[in-house]
Amino acid sequence: MKNLNYGVVGNCRSAAMVSENGSLDWMCLPQFDSSSAFAKLLDSEKGGSFEVKPEKLIRTVQYYKKNTNLLHTCFICEDGVFELIDFMPRYITDNSNYFAPPDFVRYFKHIKGRPTFRIIYNPKLDYARNETKNKIAKSEFIKSYTTSGTYDSLYLYTSFDCESILNQEVISLYKHEFCLVTYNQKLLKQTYDRIYLVMQRTKTYWLNWSEKTQVHSRYAEEMGRSALVLKLLSYQKTGAVLAALTTSLPETIGEVRNWDYRFCWIRDGSMVVKILTQLGHYNVAKRYLDFIMDIIPEKREKIQIMYGINGEKKLSEYELEHLAGYQDSKPVRVGNAAYKQKQNDIYGILLDLIHQQFELFENSLLHTEELYTIVRSIVKVVEQNWRKPDRGIWEIRGKSLHFTFSKVMCWVAFDRAVKIAKLLEDDYYMDKWASYRDAVKKNIMKNAWSEKKQAFTQHYGSEDLDASVLLMESYGFIEADDKKYISTVLTIQEELEHDGLMFRYKNTDDFGTPKSAFTICSFWLINSLFKIGRKKEAREKFNILLSYSNHLGLFSEDIDFKTKGLLGNFPQAYSHLAIIETATNLASDDVESDGLIENLKS
Repeated sequence: MKNLNYGVVGNCRSAAMVSENGSLDWMCLPQFDSSSAFAKLLDSEKGGSFEVKPEKLIRTVQYYKKNTNLLHTCFICEDGVFELIDFMPRYITDNSNYFAPPDFVRYFKHIKGRPTFRIIYNPKLDYARNETKNKIAKSEFIKSYTTSGTYDSLYLYTSFDCESILNQEVISLYKHEFCLVTYNQKLLKQTYDRIYLVMQRTKTYWLNWSEKTQVHSRYAEEMGRSALVLKLLSYQKTGAVLAALTTSLPETIGEVRNWDYRFCWIRDGSMVVKILTQLGHYNVAKRYLDFIMDIIPEKREKIQIMYGINGEKKLSEYELEHLAGYQDSKPVRVGNAAYKQKQNDIYGILLDLIHQQFELFENSLLHTEELYTIVRSIVKVVEQNWRKPDRGIWEIRGKSLHFTFSKVMCWVAFDRAVKIAKLLEDDYYMDKWASYRDAVKKNIMKNAWSEKKQAFTQHYGSEDLDASVLLMESYGFIEADDKKYISTVLTIQEELEHDGLMFRYKNTDDFGTPKSAFTICSFWLINSLFKIGRKKEAREKFNILLSYSNHLGLFSEDIDFKTKGLLGNFPQAYSHLAIIETATNLASDDVESDGLIENLKS
């Protein structure tokens, strides 16, 4: 069985992970980065879960309701059949507001017979740091609460008998029922009819959202599911976009590359928003740019590489030593010390997004003056820093270096700024920034190229290779038919590809040598091969790579080279935006030629 066979549900406020057997093993309330209420994912003994255990189970089948984020787990038992439909409510109200409470709903749909099961309801609040007690309150609901440490509480409303749930008694299902887990005590009585209506409204919301998603028919299912995942990673309140829903899922089992990804990286968020905009979802871009303007209120404000989802600037990192970690992979971390790092690539990626918005909405873009002020402020930072070393896209925690990808993205920053100035007919800045752009390119071509490797390398003066360099063409720094780019692609493939998957890099960093494939890098290689003319090979690799998803088409950050099991935080925004980008490229051309590669041979 593959690792991370989980489905994900959410409502752009929080999210939950449900195993293929229907166990709720990860959920933080009231929002994405809150402490966990269920964390069996990170400790099978202490973490807490919400499980449904049939007495006579034959098998389970799990799937998403098509074009929605409603997750169905079908239990086929000797004594009957029923489904769990899990979702977190989200829909637009009559006054055009979003209804997205910190609620998780389990709708028990009776299908056949009288299936019997026990409900194991075992929340462990505040990352299971202290004891959580359960009691029946007002004969209406189960209240769970901490007895020491930071106080927290949770409520379970249900059409089942509360005593039967707490005592884990056998329950016989002969009609539709429900369970509602909520952070807030409800003022209205929770009934079957009310829950059913919320479910239907939520389903309609996702169907309407998916209908607006512009996907290619050839990869409609993969692109549609990835778009729904990216939407789940967006935080409605502020416009922030999360890198992933989890913390501390290891890149390699038993090792220490375990990080908290429940934050908004400027790089990841900008890439996600650009992709969703290309699919026709413009509101997510508006909210994200509002988030950017909120975190950069003044011209002298320095941009961090990442922020909390409510704009928090301090993301102190600490360890939860009492938790065993995913498959005993310690440590479990909360917070992320990388927020202090300097990464020069973020400016280019953000300006690339802003340029896209100016192009799409040239005459109607809200806050044009405010955005242009941010553009000029960012460019000023790049002017001052592009010659300096940084920590690079992979957040290496050792010394700073002149990373090639960071330099390329500084070029992108100047290039997109020039294009924005041109749209606004600002000749002064257009000419000034163009001179910087040309200087950066000259610097890269001189210092990043290795005659020995016949490739652009990871950083200046190095012979090490890095998959991020493949993006030089995607951002317009170099043409796909340039011999140096073709040679770089083939050299990186030769050195970093292993058993059909890609290393980010192979050189030793501050945590040793990487041992797993970074998922997005494999998509980058496929895109690059396609661009240089190896289209048949690219399509074959893409189809194989898609087969490594879990049973629901979801991807994490990493893939194990040997088992092809999923590793790292989940679901990963990087991986799913790469699926959409790659599918878009491959679907755009049905010609299976190997034309450009001949340029290298000649």
